[in-house]
Amino acid sequence: MTVEGIEPDVDGQGLRIGVVRSRFNPDVSEALREQCLDELLKLGVAPEDILLAEVPGALEIPLILQKMADSEQFDALIALGAVIRGETYHFELVSNESAAGIARVALDSGIPIANGVLTTDTDAQARARIVEKGRDVARVAVEMANLASTLEALASETDAEGTDELDEHE
Repeated sequence: MTVEGIEPDVDGQGLRIGVVRSRFNPDVSEALREQCLDELLKLGVAPEDILLAEVPGALEIPLILQKMADSEQFDALIALGAVIRGETYHFELVSNESAAGIARVALDSGIPIANGVLTTDTDAQARARIVEKGRDVARVAVEMANLASTLEALASETDAEGTDELDEHE
C-alpha cells in the first residue's frame, strides 16, 4: 500500500509572520521573543516580514492575534508569554482563557497560530523551557503556514478540475 504524504517544510522564505508577546514575566517573555525571532531568521523569514506586537499580559494576546488575523497580512502567528503559578486561582483562569482564546482565533481565522505561552509552576521551570519553546514555536509557525498553503493549493486544484469537468458537460 502506498500512501501519499506531505513532507514537513520549514522554509520561511516569503512568509509573513506576526508575533504577539506578553510583557508580564518579562525576563521569560523577552528571552522567548529573542529565541523565537532568532529561529525565524534562521528558517529564512526576512526581518521585514516579521511584525512584533507587545501586550500587557496573556489575556490580551488573543485579541491582538485576532486583529492580526483579520488583517489578512500574515501566513502564521505566534503567541509568546509566561504564566507562572502563584498562590491563587488566577493562574488557572489566565492559563485556560489565554489558551482557549488563542485556539479560537486560529480556528475562526484559519491562520496557523503557534502557542508559545508557557504555563509553569515555578520561575525555574519557565526558564528551563525558554530556548526550546522559543525556537519550537518559530518552527511550528513556519511548518504550519507551509502546510496550510499546500493544502489550499490542493483544494484549488481540485476545484479547478471540478470546474473543467462541469464545463465539458455543458
